[in-house]
Amino acid sequence: MADPQKIHPVHDVEAPHASTAPLVPRGTSKSDRGDPTALGQRYPPFQRTIPVTYSKPPKKRSCWCKCLCWTVCLLLLQLIIIGIIVGIIFLAFQPKLPKYSVDKMQITQFNLSGDDSLYAAFDVTITARNPNKKIGIYYEGGSSIGVWYTDRKLCQGALPKFYQGHRNTTVLNVPLTGQTQNASGLLTTLQQLQQETGSIPLTLRVNQPVRIKLGKLKLFKIKFRVRCRLQVDSLSANNAITIRNSSCKFRLRL
Repeated sequence: MADPQKIHPVHDVEAPHASTAPLVPRGTSKSDRGDPTALGQRYPPFQRTIPVTYSKPPKKRSCWCKCLCWTVCLLLLQLIIIGIIVGIIFLAFQPKLPKYSVDKMQITQFNLSGDDSLYAAFDVTITARNPNKKIGIYYEGGSSIGVWYTDRKLCQGALPKFYQGHRNTTVLNVPLTGQTQNASGLLTTLQQLQQETGSIPLTLRVNQPVRIKLGKLKLFKIKFRVRCRLQVDSLSANNAITIRNSSCKFRLRL
């Protein structure tokens, strides 16, 4: 049996020649719009810009602020120095407050005149005690002492000038006089209190400028304020007045 006939493709001479070469040479990249490399040189690629922030320069302090700071520092320094001095004085001298008491009261005049004025004259005995071992007290002029019923002053006077030494007790007899106008209602109220309760509340107030002596050093002037609350049995003239109750409070004022 004969072998089958082999058919071989015949090349068509009239067909267009198909070129196998690439349109663009290898290793290059070109397009209709031009060379991308050249375009990149003419127009740089888009980049997002980040805004730059600058720190604010420190604010300069004003002259007023500096003066205020210096003033506060100086005040604090003065307070510290004063505190140290007070502490040294306290440890060295061990100061104690003076004590006062009203021991006796005698009325020599207490009557209503025709012009509706109340005339009063008191003799008050006051005991002042200085319990300090190393501190003396100079009682200066310009003091005032008065006897009050509520807000009405009945009489007034002044303490004498004297020096009270260490651990000294001084008894003072102080005369007080006064005139109160429009006092008919006041006198009636006092008489009713005496009849109903047998007790009349009075207040004795003392304002006394003094100088403190620490050893041999005499300090600046300060003020003592003493307030004594009293309960007396009557306010009749030329009679023995009994003080049923007495309590005094002391305050110091620079």
